[in-house]
Order: sequence, then C-alpha cells, then structure tokens
Amino acid sequence: MSVITGITRGGASWTPSFVVALNQQKCIGCGRCYKVCPRDVFELIDRDDLDLDDMDDDDAFDDEAPGMVMNLKDVLDCIGCESCSRVCPKSCLSHETLAA
Repeated sequence: MSVITGITRGGASWTPSFVVALNQQKCIGCGRCYKVCPRDVFELIDRDDLDLDDMDDDDAFDDEAPGMVMNLKDVLDCIGCESCSRVCPKSCLSHETLAA
C-alpha cells in the first residue's frame, strides 16, 4: 500500500503525518499546539481530570505537577500539517503517515 500524499501549491509532493498520541506526562500545558492547530484537535484540561488508572506507576505525575495539560479532543480532525510538533517545547506529540 502507498501512503497518502498531496501536492503543494508550488507543485512539490507532500506527505501528511497525522497526530496519533500525546504524552501527557511530558506536557507542560503551555497551549502552543492548541494555538497553532488549524482544526479542533486539542483541548486544555485540568490534570486532576485525567484518568490515572490507565497509567503505569512509572508514568504517573509527580505530586508537584498541578495545573493544566493538553488532551487530544478529536484526532480524526487532524489534517497532518505537524504544526503542533513544531511548536511543542517538550516533544509530546507522535505522528504517523496513513496508507491510502
């Protein structure tokens, strides 16, 4: 199978890479990804609202990590531009190409 590709306005071939995961343990809740995303992919939530039962003990937050954290709201709305990863200071996001 081939991966999804497109053509830029200038005629160059471009392969979108869609967001598939966000490491909330590394996220500092700065909101940069939210601000640059042209779609409705992210939302800022309170760390206290996270389901910590799904995390391993090694992945759990420090007790001193209050505040907000980014969450994936609608990954199916991602257009694969990777703007979020370019601005993330902690490299929290993972992307993958999709097969056509």
